Amino acid sequence: MTRDDRNSENAEALAIQALAFVASDPELLPRFLAISGIDAQAIRQAAREPGFLAGVLQFIVAHEPTLMRFSEETGIPPQQVTAAMRALPFGDDNHDRSV
Repeated sequence: MTRDDRNSENAEALAIQALAFVASDPELLPRFLAISGIDAQAIRQAAREPGFLAGVLQFIVAHEPTLMRFSEETGIPPQQVTAAMRALPFGDDNHDRSV
């Protein structure tokens, strides 16, 4: 396994943790669904699509209070969330065009 493969796997694991964070929050989940255009029932299927996990991290990174709360609750530094986002397919900094 190469370093890039490990980075990608770590980024995916962090993004899945972020998805659980969003899904468990009664204020964040409706906002995420509205911005992404995904129905709640379609999240599992959408999560298999390239770019979806990066979109979850883009959603978190784009709103600093959400990023800080996620970081506080998980112990994951904000810069690690950003690095994970960039390690995933379609994980760039174009928040306006993402998710």
